[in-house]
Amino acid sequence: MKKPFFYASGAALYIVIVVSILQTASYVFKDLSGTMLVPMAMLSMFVLSAAIMGYLFLSEPLYLLMENRKQEAIVFFAKIVGFFACFVVIFAILLFLV
Repeated sequence: MKKPFFYASGAALYIVIVVSILQTASYVFKDLSGTMLVPMAMLSMFVLSAAIMGYLFLSEPLYLLMENRKQEAIVFFAKIVGFFACFVVIFAILLFLV
């Protein structure tokens, strides 16, 4: 089953992209650090991230659940979380290696 891996990969890729954009933006917009725009942008990013991650982690399991395929939904969700946990471990290993 390739789909759980792709959903988890999408979540990890989204995190890498967001962090890269925020890292670049922190250098470009240094003079905005004391304004109200930074907390507004961060809260907006949090809400957007929650929506995207919710979709990536829950869309297919909820679809399976609505089709009365409860066992498949649970296994699918567990696989997504398991693959994502592997990405978290890889990120942690990279953190300690750098």
